[in-house]
Amino acid sequence: MILGPKKLLQLVKKIKLVENLDERELTTPEGAGFDIRLGEVHKIVGGTAFLGVTHRETPEIKTIAKILNSKSQINSKSKIPKITIKPGEFYLLSSIETFNIPLNLTVNFKPRTTLFRSGLFLRTGNVAPGYHGKVTFGVKNEGPISVTMELGCRFAHAQFFEVKGGGTQYKGQWQGGRVTTKKREKQI
Repeated sequence: MILGPKKLLQLVKKIKLVENLDERELTTPEGAGFDIRLGEVHKIVGGTAFLGVTHRETPEIKTIAKILNSKSQINSKSKIPKITIKPGEFYLLSSIETFNIPLNLTVNFKPRTTLFRSGLFLRTGNVAPGYHGKVTFGVKNEGPISVTMELGCRFAHAQFFEVKGGGTQYKGQWQGGRVTTKKREKQI
């Protein structure tokens, strides 16, 4: 069952389900979940990627844009950082929001339709029960034109699902919201 905004807002107050939500989400959320905003942009710059049975290694990244203080930077008259994604380019996008998922919930993401209407395809994952941290997505411009995104823009929609019988605690290395590995690591 998907949890609606009324229940989600109760959980935000009670257990800090999602931190750093936009005022819009705290007062008039749309649909059946929360919109997620762009907080950081990362580019894969080199190294090695390895997906083994017991070990994993992700490539080196460079953070190329970051919101330092979302409320003051977005609401001020100062220049909002932005990224232009050219056709064929791939980036990793991290959220402003931080998730604190209890063992009885999981989160799935959908792209906001303006992304694919502009030629951007969002690669999303699942937030497991017990996960704490920011979330990271992949985005690729598969369209014919460049697309500019301001940091702070809404780009994904999070839907929260109840896990009947409760889930098990997330034990993976991505706990806390890190974006890449520093070397090859044994999987937990």
